Amino acid sequence: MHPITSENMSSKGGKNSVAVRSVKQILITQPRPESDKSPYYELARKFNVELDFCPFIKLEGIPAKDFRKQKIDIASYSGIVFTSRNAIDHFFRLCEEMKVSISQDTKYFCITEAVALYLQKFILYRKRKVFFGADGTNKSLFDVIAKHKANEKFLYVCSENQQDNEIVSWLKAHQCEFTLAFMYRSVSCDIKPLFAKKSYDLICFFTPSGIKSLFDSFPDFAQKDLLIGAFGSNTIRAVEEQGLQLSIAAPAPKAPSMVAAIDQFLSARTAKK
Repeated sequence: MHPITSENMSSKGGKNSVAVRSVKQILITQPRPESDKSPYYELARKFNVELDFCPFIKLEGIPAKDFRKQKIDIASYSGIVFTSRNAIDHFFRLCEEMKVSISQDTKYFCITEAVALYLQKFILYRKRKVFFGADGTNKSLFDVIAKHKANEKFLYVCSENQQDNEIVSWLKAHQCEFTLAFMYRSVSCDIKPLFAKKSYDLICFFTPSGIKSLFDSFPDFAQKDLLIGAFGSNTIRAVEEQGLQLSIAAPAPKAPSMVAAIDQFLSARTAKK
């Protein structure tokens, strides 16, 4: 694959055929891990690949004065639903800005254990009020919420332009009392400079907004022989809706994280050689 530029792109359309190729350069569309012990670095050493990290989107917090227009009384909700650490950050930011006092009896429902543990930054962590899905999937989150839906009033904290429609549909279908709380929004980054001098064999996406950012920078993007990975059902759907071919999908029963999914993918390709 050549670096992505306007000169070497053809119009998109339909499914693209991706040739079998070696994977040496991988782009993770997230910030670089802060810890040197990140499993991503172990992955790079194991397969002798080069990893770059670059977010395709940036998040902007919705100011308190704008959030008030949603007419949501945060303190009136007994269950808060979080699908990311960003949602937690902006929830407690707005609570502080608006001087909202959160009851110690409030329950928190998180998509993964990692997201749940992040709550320790803001609250006294008690297992009796913090719940999370067993394997990081929406279904496991639904299993947890289902046990409490009769007695809770839920606030689903999400992005203004990136709520999980599967979660919303499930809450509606199961007659949960809930409200969407838009506390931040995603904005596409200009990623053209990233591809001006470097090419990648595999790019991994984590949000539908990341896919949107790619096409915002390169409206005529054609996949050609580029491999694509996606984390989360909404991201996978966004890849497919753009007519792109997906090579790595996570989470999966044996690959709960993107790192595990890449590991499985590269191991399988190595075994075929």
